[in-house]
Amino acid sequence: MGGVTSSMAAKFAFFPPNPPSYKLVNDDVTGLLLLSPFPHRENVEVLKLPTRKGTEIVAMYVRHPMATSTVLYSHGNAADLGQMYELFIELSIHLRVNLLGYDYSGYGQSSGKPSEQHTYADIEAAYKCLEESYGCKQEDVILYGQSVGSGPTLDLAARLPRLRAVVLHSPILSGVRVMYPVKRTYWFDIYKNIDKIPLVNCPVLIIHGTADEVVDFSHGKQLWELCKEKYEPLWIKGGNHCDLELYPEYIRHLKKFVATVERPPSQRMSSRKSTDHQFEPSRKSTDVFEASRKSTDRREKPRHSTDRPEKLKNQSNNNTDKLDKLRISFDHLDRSRRSVDCIDKSRKSIDHQLERGRKSVDRLDRIRTG
Repeated sequence: MGGVTSSMAAKFAFFPPNPPSYKLVNDDVTGLLLLSPFPHRENVEVLKLPTRKGTEIVAMYVRHPMATSTVLYSHGNAADLGQMYELFIELSIHLRVNLLGYDYSGYGQSSGKPSEQHTYADIEAAYKCLEESYGCKQEDVILYGQSVGSGPTLDLAARLPRLRAVVLHSPILSGVRVMYPVKRTYWFDIYKNIDKIPLVNCPVLIIHGTADEVVDFSHGKQLWELCKEKYEPLWIKGGNHCDLELYPEYIRHLKKFVATVERPPSQRMSSRKSTDHQFEPSRKSTDVFEASRKSTDRREKPRHSTDRPEKLKNQSNNNTDKLDKLRISFDHLDRSRRSVDCIDKSRKSIDHQLERGRKSVDRLDRIRTG
């Protein structure tokens, strides 16, 4: 039974774009590896990295001349480097960081098939590349995990005690918990982030949309509560699973976080919010935080808010101009993210499998308690 449920969780977790959104080509003049159809950029390097599992993954390194931090970005389950390319460029520019993004085994032009264990080997290969090819130190690395990417991110973060920071974007508590709300962790579960996040020693920023229809907002909220070194989270009011980058507070809060963790620890303690009573006043200084606060009190149903005050509507109108400006630089993301819509279709196609899995878990509970 456990193997069946774990297999279903894995099927839910991985949706590599088919066909891949890019091709690997060699430049005739320079001989460099390029991602087609994107033009060559002087500050972008395309790499092939071997993993301990015997696969070869594709990665891209974006260099920023003023960077003091390097972001290792693990993307979501229905994307590949071609779809993430422009976002990686924008993040490097706005955050002033170097950035290494990679495709999991079986994604894009990476070889092999996607699995939980392969993603752990994939992120290890990417981190090893940062150390050996670019001279990165653990203290200068920020791990960034989006959706299913929170799994390999936290697995690696729990084993690197001197990391600069971790960012979790629409993260999951575990694979099985995405499908149905079990109260305990079973041996057959995948990406047991709920058990690993207390082992992370560095500051952790969590970003989650309150209207996430794929990974419920309660996942991000509970992970934040379990953090050892909490940083002021970003709960984006009305944000869904794949559109958080379009909100102006997304890049603004990320910039604030990176600036904070780049300071010496003695200087950043005053700005990092590590307890609930410190966290509450700080929200008032961040746009739309006060409005989104109300949804955090409804962990089980964060999206069914009907009593919105009139002043929230006015505040939303005031933020429209800011949102429009950010959309100019991120408008390409909306198009590239559409492939994530396949999640809903794929979930429907395995509904009957999930129902059987849920009944099996309930039966296991009865056996254990009986």
